[in-house]
Amino acid sequence: MLQYVNVNIDGAIIRAIKGTSVLDTAIEYGICIPHLCHVSYLSDIGACRLCIVEHVKNGRSEITTSCTLNVEEGMVIMTNTDKIRKLRHNLAELLVAQAPNSRAIQDIAVRCGVKEVRYPFRNDDCVLCGRCVRVCTEIWKARAIGFVGRGKDRHVDYPFGIRPEFCKQCGSCIELCPMTITPCDGPMKPGEEYLCGKCESQLIIADETPGSCVWCELGESFGCARYA
Repeated sequence: MLQYVNVNIDGAIIRAIKGTSVLDTAIEYGICIPHLCHVSYLSDIGACRLCIVEHVKNGRSEITTSCTLNVEEGMVIMTNTDKIRKLRHNLAELLVAQAPNSRAIQDIAVRCGVKEVRYPFRNDDCVLCGRCVRVCTEIWKARAIGFVGRGKDRHVDYPFGIRPEFCKQCGSCIELCPMTITPCDGPMKPGEEYLCGKCESQLIIADETPGSCVWCELGESFGCARYA
């Protein structure tokens, strides 16, 4: 039998299923928390950090990823404070500077209010969200790919850089990768990267209802949990 708890999210008392994450609960009730690495049927690792919220406890707040935080009776969560918006904006700005050749990340930048990029573009082909690694391990039980290295050398690869025979070649890693859909105007060449921002009109209603899901299309390119 399902058990329920009462959670305060942005001042609204929500009856949530015990054991679910704050992120899934918020999305279920139409509260928009931008996210990238989260996939509803995979474990959460909080890699992208975009889903950060303030968890208020004993009069003090701590910033944590909402995908890895499970709901508890009486907990107080704030998803759209000035502090959170500024941090999330900077995280999205860093992501789009790192990998502008992804429609998913370009859309995330727009959703987080990024209008200019202060960091140098790098045009990487991976943001270490871990979607591919988790689907390979948790759904297909293959463990054909994984994280290799540490720090700036960390990347996703096959064991010893060679595709193993136990790779099922299912294509799930490619399907879930946020880098597989290029921006609407096509791939950007090195040295010619830019912030697209063409979908900013999707957020015209968001100014009047900050923090609410306005049913924009800025999550289709990476399978926003709302589309799951």
